[in-house]
Amino acid sequence: MENSIINTNPTLKDLDFDIHQLNTDKYIETAKNVKLYVKDYGKGKPVILIHGWPLSNEMWEYQIEFLVKNNYRVIAYDRRGFGKSSQPWDGYDYDTLTDDLSEIIEQLELENVTLVGFSMGGGEVVRYFSRHQGKGVTKAALISSIIPFLLKTEDNPEGRPKEKSEATAASINEDRIGFLDNFGKIFFGVNIINKPLSTPLLEYYRNLCSVASPRATLQCAESLNTTDFRDELHTINVPTLIIHGDDDKNVPIEVSSEKTAKAVKNNTFIVYEGAPHGLFYTEKDRLNKDLLEFLNS
Repeated sequence: MENSIINTNPTLKDLDFDIHQLNTDKYIETAKNVKLYVKDYGKGKPVILIHGWPLSNEMWEYQIEFLVKNNYRVIAYDRRGFGKSSQPWDGYDYDTLTDDLSEIIEQLELENVTLVGFSMGGGEVVRYFSRHQGKGVTKAALISSIIPFLLKTEDNPEGRPKEKSEATAASINEDRIGFLDNFGKIFFGVNIINKPLSTPLLEYYRNLCSVASPRATLQCAESLNTTDFRDELHTINVPTLIIHGDDDKNVPIEVSSEKTAKAVKNNTFIVYEGAPHGLFYTEKDRLNKDLLEFLNS
């Protein structure tokens, strides 16, 4: 009987998986002394998931699993100041945050990208088109997005009064964790008669928010509440999916996605009746189905 040789040191060519699977979570340096934590799973066309305030990439748990199983490469990262990313003192304006996104796309050499921005993340999607000409992006999705402009002004009378944002900042400064606890209940539409998620899960999301830098929490709240994207919406020149719940108490649909849908030329606008802001969990099955249909279209 001939002796068989067992290769105990296989080369990459011997391994039956995609090379991208070797580094499925990593840190990408997007600026001097700023490293962003990035998850990179699956094979296929890339989908970048941009989280909301003040969460982290973990909010996309149910979408990541679903999209990878449906043959997409999914990149989910923590915005600077949040999750496992660096927590610099400055750089929480949308120009800087979008430059971070651009660095991720460039360093991972991504093409045919779909950008998916939830809530605050919608701002980075729009600014990427106006500031970086949408390089490498072929589709976009805006979920419960804050765009185009939340602040109440003379030419935006339906917006949020400045005093409300100031009260939010004061609450965060006084008791950030207490603020997050109450914020989460509104975020997911929890009340006496409606409990769309378990208490442990609600606490888990609160804990995800609590690890964010206090400075980043305040600075990003100011950015998302005061940045005006109205003159940038015309730069979105790819098919765009817009999804929003009509019972969103954090970002009312009337001042946000309804206006966006009128300004973005090539869009599909889907309203989730009765859905709160945090529909990535409360409506996860429907959201996954709608996202996949859009990606495959």
